[in-house]
Amino acid sequence: MGRTAQGLLILILAGVANASFTAPMKFAYKWAWENIWLAWTFFALVLLPVIVALLTIPHLAMVYSTATPRILLEVCEFGAGWGVAQVLFGISVDIIGIALTFSIVLGTSAAIGTLIPLVLLHRDRLRSAQGYMVFAAVAIVLIGVLVCAMAGRMRERALASDAAAQKRTSLGLSLALLCGLGASFVNFGVAFGNPIIEVARSFGADALNATNAVWLPLMLSGAIPNVLYCAWLLKKNRSAVRYCHGGSHWALAFVMGAFWFGSTLLYGLAAVKLGSWGPIIGWPLFMSLIVITASVLGMLTGEWTNAGSRPIRIQWTGVLLLVLAVFILAGSSRYLQ
Repeated sequence: MGRTAQGLLILILAGVANASFTAPMKFAYKWAWENIWLAWTFFALVLLPVIVALLTIPHLAMVYSTATPRILLEVCEFGAGWGVAQVLFGISVDIIGIALTFSIVLGTSAAIGTLIPLVLLHRDRLRSAQGYMVFAAVAIVLIGVLVCAMAGRMRERALASDAAAQKRTSLGLSLALLCGLGASFVNFGVAFGNPIIEVARSFGADALNATNAVWLPLMLSGAIPNVLYCAWLLKKNRSAVRYCHGGSHWALAFVMGAFWFGSTLLYGLAAVKLGSWGPIIGWPLFMSLIVITASVLGMLTGEWTNAGSRPIRIQWTGVLLLVLAVFILAGSSRYLQ
């Protein structure tokens, strides 16, 4: 199996893992949203990134002291911006569910996170066969996301019992859109943090693990907005006491963290396999696979129960469009050099 085929297979695994990470939240009955989200932040954005970086990057402190401070600062800024988006993501999932949140957030992120690196890093290939295929796939992703959002809106209208519930849904949709604009920052951190990866390789990091040198500052910076917001909610709602109950919920939070950060590592590995076009082809493919899996999970967990058959048909139409985009992106990989 060639490197490109390996990269595509790894992306599939990454997409399934990422789309599944919020599912355990539904079973944390004794905790408030801020309890489970803060625990997830600790595992996914602090503990696991630190452990993985220490285990896979030789001379980690030397890597960061050698890297250009400007690049490190840019990566941290992207991480902080993504962290704000991740807070909005968690709130959106709580309001409008897995399927609709993933559709809006990741479709928007796929378009922005793909086009900007393409224009800035591969301007000479914009009018190539691969460039046209990427543009076409991104357009289909956006259409598919719009269709999924329309289906989700119809579902919410069918399920919302009063004006207050519909207003809450509108808030969730708005937050999901804002989250989509910021969620692509994590891909920018990988795309523009390549000098750090090269420094890590010069200190002996394996080519497949060197990306972990970027994940650490990205994740730690992203943890800050999540911790601050959850801490504010814990104080406001006096919900910190809930940590005294539901001891098994820590295991749920760890599973969330392992699924999420594991998918992030897999995406980084796939991007390496796909070469310099990894952040461009890999990102929208990753996003589309997540939306497809999240849609299936949303159906299985009852988010579309009693919504009627029409919203479900429209949702699956959007998913099929995303599948088409996946095939186009996979086809464009044959032009990788």
